[in-house]
Amino acid sequence: MAYSRLRRTSDQRKALLRDLVTDIIIHESITTTEAKAKELKKLADEMITLAKDGSLSARRKAAETVRFEEVKEGQNALQKLFDELGPRFKDRKGGYTRIIKTVPRRGDAAPMAIIEFV
Repeated sequence: MAYSRLRRTSDQRKALLRDLVTDIIIHESITTTEAKAKELKKLADEMITLAKDGSLSARRKAAETVRFEEVKEGQNALQKLFDELGPRFKDRKGGYTRIIKTVPRRGDAAPMAIIEFV
């Protein structure tokens, strides 16, 4: 999948997107810049598609991207993805996330957006 560069080197970009996709899985809604939200949408939708499959290979492929952060006692982000989010969207064909544009950020007037699961 081709990504926008987001003015970062490839390792920084990969780390940023991994952090963002883990955060959206944990919190189900995050506020970020529009450009980051548009790139995150692609990755988050891909993770939900893997979670709907639920196979071991899908779980391993998702584990390459999603960080092992604690959601609640005894559950990490990957487990939440496969146990809660995957079954929630099992009847949906695509479009698991939505981007809502908000007011520009104070300071640098960067266009901001809220990205959340539908």
